[in-house]
Amino acid sequence: MKIRNAVMVSIGFAAAGFALAGMAKSGSPDDSTSKNAATTVVTNDNGCISRTFTESTVRTNGNMVTEHRRETRTNMDMDGNVLETSTSEYAQSYPVGDLGVRPLSSADGSAAVQERGDNSSFLGLKFGEVYTSTNFVKDVSEPEFLRVKFTPAKPLDGFDDYYVYVTPKSHKVAKVYACAKNVIDPGARWRRHYLLEALEKRYGTWARLCSYRRPCYSFDIGAGRYVTACLDGASADYRTVVVAWDETVGDLAQCELEEIREEARRNADEKRGRRVNAAADAF
Repeated sequence: MKIRNAVMVSIGFAAAGFALAGMAKSGSPDDSTSKNAATTVVTNDNGCISRTFTESTVRTNGNMVTEHRRETRTNMDMDGNVLETSTSEYAQSYPVGDLGVRPLSSADGSAAVQERGDNSSFLGLKFGEVYTSTNFVKDVSEPEFLRVKFTPAKPLDGFDDYYVYVTPKSHKVAKVYACAKNVIDPGARWRRHYLLEALEKRYGTWARLCSYRRPCYSFDIGAGRYVTACLDGASADYRTVVVAWDETVGDLAQCELEEIREEARRNADEKRGRRVNAAADAF
């Protein structure tokens, strides 16, 4: 699916409210509720506008903390007409004293997020760099790429196979897959899956639910690069799959594939011409 690159032009915090609910019926002074909301406006390179409204609620009840986050994204054309609206949300609970997910936009966490937010690589492979191998094979499901298995320097717990997809001529890294034959243990029943939190921490961006039939989430990590994590039911061969890709390198793969096809057509025409000339001389 094609997703256009976006250039951020303004970020506005629509509201940042903090309200204490006061003492609950139990009389505990620790019971409280805080709410905040923020709006982000992004102008794409084609002139379209993407507006994201995020609402967050944190409730403390006794010794448990519950976080709820709801994000609504609206895409509009240059004239302000609404093209698409989508909503994603999640909730998590954890004991008091556990940090949970640190807000990515918090003042005390922004520096750390920027430091961890390098989007140029995935599982140690840099997008756009040449990957050398003598074992490339074609993948009928993605004919514009060549594929090969690899072993990352830091393998993921529970994952079985790793694949890198490269452009067909220059062999530049375009996609990287991590695949598990069995469902990966989420880590704790009352918390969001630890893989989602790990990807949010790694790239400094929130997970967005991208399927209502399966637990699949997407991450826009910037500069035309994306990550998708399907936690269960990913394919016939693998239950859990995490894949990262670079659209710019993907476009290069399409161009290289067309060059290969054009060269094959030219060689076929030349071969046919030689056969026609040879047959004509024989006649």
